[in-house]
Amino acid sequence: MALQRSPLLSLLFWLIFLPPNLSAEDRHFSFETDIAPLFAEHCVRCHSPDNTKGGVSLASMKDLQANGYVTAGNPEESYLLELVTSQDGKPPAMPQETAPLSDKQVALLTRWIKEGAHWPKNVVVKQKSKADDSWWSLQPLRRDFAALKQSSENRGLQIDDFIRQKLSEQQLTLSPPADRSTLIRRLAFDLHGLPPDPAEVDAFVSDPDPRAYEKLVDRMLASPLYGERMAQHWLDLAHYADTHGFERDKRRDNAWRYRDYVIASFNADKPYPRFLQEQIAGDVLWPENEQATIATGFLAAGPWDFVGQVETKSDVLRRAARSLDLDDMATQVMTACMGITINCARCHDHKLDPITQKEYYQLRAVFAGVKRSERVVSDSAIKAYESRKQELTAELNDIDYRISRLEGTGVDLADIVGGGNGLGTGAFRQGIDARTAKVQTRDFGALGNVKTNRFVSADFEFIDGVFIPDGQAGKAKIVVSSTGTTVSGLPATTGKAWDMIRNGPVASQHSPELDGINFTEAGHSLLGLHANAGITFDLEKIRSSTQLTDLQFTAKLGYFGAGGVFHADVRVFVDGQEVAKYIHLKRDDGLQELNIPLSPSAHFLTLIATDGGNGYSHDQVGFGDPRLKSALPQKREPAQERELKQLRKQREDVSSQLKSLGPPPRFYGVVANKTLPDVHLLVRGNPEAPDKEALAPATLHSLKMLDPELGTTETSEGQRRAALAKWITNPENPLTQRVIVNRLWLWHFGQGIVKTPSDFGYGGGRPSHPELLDWLAGELQRQNGSLKGVQRLILLSDTYRQQSRARDDQRGYQVDADNRLLWHQNPRRREAEAIRDAVLFVSGKLNRERGGPGFEDFQYQDAYAPIYTYVTADKPALWRRSIYRYRVRTTPNRFLTTLDCPDPANLTARRLTTTTPLQSLALYNNDFMLRQARYFAERIKKEAGSAPVDQVQRAFQLALGRKPSPQESRLSVDFVKQQDLFALCRSLLNSNEFVYVD
Repeated sequence: MALQRSPLLSLLFWLIFLPPNLSAEDRHFSFETDIAPLFAEHCVRCHSPDNTKGGVSLASMKDLQANGYVTAGNPEESYLLELVTSQDGKPPAMPQETAPLSDKQVALLTRWIKEGAHWPKNVVVKQKSKADDSWWSLQPLRRDFAALKQSSENRGLQIDDFIRQKLSEQQLTLSPPADRSTLIRRLAFDLHGLPPDPAEVDAFVSDPDPRAYEKLVDRMLASPLYGERMAQHWLDLAHYADTHGFERDKRRDNAWRYRDYVIASFNADKPYPRFLQEQIAGDVLWPENEQATIATGFLAAGPWDFVGQVETKSDVLRRAARSLDLDDMATQVMTACMGITINCARCHDHKLDPITQKEYYQLRAVFAGVKRSERVVSDSAIKAYESRKQELTAELNDIDYRISRLEGTGVDLADIVGGGNGLGTGAFRQGIDARTAKVQTRDFGALGNVKTNRFVSADFEFIDGVFIPDGQAGKAKIVVSSTGTTVSGLPATTGKAWDMIRNGPVASQHSPELDGINFTEAGHSLLGLHANAGITFDLEKIRSSTQLTDLQFTAKLGYFGAGGVFHADVRVFVDGQEVAKYIHLKRDDGLQELNIPLSPSAHFLTLIATDGGNGYSHDQVGFGDPRLKSALPQKREPAQERELKQLRKQREDVSSQLKSLGPPPRFYGVVANKTLPDVHLLVRGNPEAPDKEALAPATLHSLKMLDPELGTTETSEGQRRAALAKWITNPENPLTQRVIVNRLWLWHFGQGIVKTPSDFGYGGGRPSHPELLDWLAGELQRQNGSLKGVQRLILLSDTYRQQSRARDDQRGYQVDADNRLLWHQNPRRREAEAIRDAVLFVSGKLNRERGGPGFEDFQYQDAYAPIYTYVTADKPALWRRSIYRYRVRTTPNRFLTTLDCPDPANLTARRLTTTTPLQSLALYNNDFMLRQARYFAERIKKEAGSAPVDQVQRAFQLALGRKPSPQESRLSVDFVKQQDLFALCRSLLNSNEFVYVD
């Protein structure tokens, strides 16, 4: 089909006779200033390397020339011009999604082609983002509010002035204030995450002091419960958990120190800029401050791919995992602190916000020098801790051995295998690998890499070493001690081995019970020794530490595998001499009593289990209650009784000191890499397609009031993070201030002034009250970064104190159904953790213990992919507040998940609230809820007596923070009489009023 040229001829004619006012522009004509912006605005949205509609990209010259769209020097032969000009009176074919090009733009395009279509090699045209540097959130904070009408000239501007002005524009007003019982309950949940005590409610409701509410706010802000409540919000942003996530989901047993840091920081009202700086670069800015170092757990709080970063042998997979790791760090910092969706620029320039792909990778360069890892708080702290622990442990062991001598109990060999001193300090089911003498906690099956008759020395004080025996039909001389002691005469074995030598049953043990004795119960112990395995104890060291001289070895030996044809051989040696032998020991043989005297010169005691010649299946040998104790009869004199009493008291004191020492000063955070790698832009986000240029650390250029440069490619890892921390907290940075005050508003109203708390860009919401947002941000600065100070302003406002139930007047619903103008308070459902904590509070079972390692409401089984099996929380240790729960990423608590507890794999800026039948069923039938309802009923009977009327009164006060109405009282009393008190308690815990604030 012939191309029509007449429109192009007219354009050429128009170009020749350009008006005088354009001649000046022509003198500065260039591709970068005239053509590239045109393509960016109108073309590359649909014609780019990522979106090649029509088979062409306008990001570079390559496609235009290859497909005949542009013929350099010849506009009439360039198909591109025909596409953007009108043909036969029809609109131009392109662009389709924006307005047609103006005559001026077509003229510029024509001139560019005519002059040779020069396209500089270093210029790549990219789609222009929806927002630019003029976007509202990128502008400086507004400081002048003189035009705003104040309700009182004497007190200055207040929150209510901003709210009332917006309401008046829609002929709306604030709702009346809520009553006092509602206010204290609202405050208690907002600031503490718990219901108020009924006595506190009564005292506040009846307090005649006109400043009673203000004083209540101050008391609640000063309570340590405040930090526990606020920390939950921040940990959602940090997507904190106590496991790695991904397929291995390994434990992070010291991650809790970061959680405790956050709680303490909120309680101390740490200035917000300092709070952020510590979490990004506290170890660099304040290296001598242990808490500032722990704060960097923020950078490591998210998930981590152990397989991709450690186990994989593929460099490609390792690079991909590392790329995602850096993305998580950069995204978390910028999203949590500044409400920027930086990760949208990983594969290309941000489509919505003025963030280039290069800027994204320059931000990643800030974190390129660190990796997640378990680390010490400080070298001095770990040295002091270890020194003190060793001192207390030695003192405790000395006391225990003196008590043991006086009581005649001796030492427990199973406890020693568990890493203990033989007197109960060992870990149950901890094991020793007979191949390596290394400590293991997880269960193993059939062992690989078995080398028989190889003695391996152990690091345990009282264990000389371990081995896997094979007698080779009596021919082998098997070394069983570090001094070269040998034994012989053992039968041939399969040469196979199973699991560990354990303090307790071995893996997959048939039963820990034999002859009616369960050796896992209190008062008993079991040294599990699956054939084929051997272990040697050092008697000299045991005598030296315990001061026991005349020893005897006692135990109840048994075959704990299945009955029938299965059997094993067991032998006991002293210094290489056989002192006991049991051939083809079966389960039906029951327990064999061992009582072996040991001479004062005896050095080694060796226990060996072999498979008996019929394979090693089920050969689960166990030494029940294995002890080394004095062979002399024990009879204490009165002086010894007094000494024993004193020693027990000393033991109590030393044990208390040892317990208060707590876990080692380690935490899960970030450590510096040995070398600082270069960071390159990854084309389309592909780790296998890095650009050539090494990028220096930098941040966003769109905040014009700040310098985006954070250093050079030579800047050290620590200084990069320090520079970013200072850039984020720069007083001139408007985003940091706006984002945090908006979060505070969200936490107290259920929705922020900006509805998308972690997206202040084009894809997020617009502020309902932009002036108020800036005023609050300014107040945060004026109050030296005090979050409590800003919260106090919010909580004392009439806006916050409104009732949540709307008035009969329906105008508010007509003009503001979403309540963005806040003509009433928002009723809010409590979060999953707050519901659980409230249930424990009401039942009287809440454990107020603060800080330290999280409680584990699951049974843990170590495996390649660890198994976390949840149990009903029905003991005090599991009744702590939910903030102290050990959080598992891949296996969340189903009860809490049903109530919308978020997935810690993702940053959660705002909790999702759903309403499902499963939630009601969980609150009504979950085993935890049923047990707590019973405890609730028991508490009421204890506090209110047996009269149903009094019981109903107390139940409503505890659960709902108010007394029942006359109708509620009458119906509830009848219900208690017909059903029982438990049924009422169960119903109250499942009521809307219990799970909702207001």
